[in-house]
Amino acid sequence: MSNDCPYCHLGEPEQRVRFRDDLVLYLEDGRFQGALRYSGVIIPVAHRPTAFDLTEAEIAATFRLLARVKTWMDAEYAPDGYNLGWNCFAVGGQTLMHAHLHVIPRFGQEPFAGQGIRSLLKSDANRWTP
Repeated sequence: MSNDCPYCHLGEPEQRVRFRDDLVLYLEDGRFQGALRYSGVIIPVAHRPTAFDLTEAEIAATFRLLARVKTWMDAEYAPDGYNLGWNCFAVGGQTLMHAHLHVIPRFGQEPFAGQGIRSLLKSDANRWTP
């Protein structure tokens, strides 16, 4: 447990735990969702800095919970698609150092519908030469 980690100390008004078991939970946190309506994260209960630090049991629990979250989202919001992703380390875009799998339902009426998580990374503006 980390003293300054918002995922280790749940209970803020913007945080809502929808599902939980002994190893992982699904959290909606309004402080970090922005325009990503209905999105949330699956996090390990134990503090793990990145997805690479998860135990085998936590990985299995993450994907069991992901199936449960999808069933619930399909019934509740009927999204047209999903983006799933882990950002790892600062250069990979991770700003909160507690592993979290983003679960982002996508809808056909969104301005960026059809653009996946790689669209920004594939742009010419991100091209570099080693």
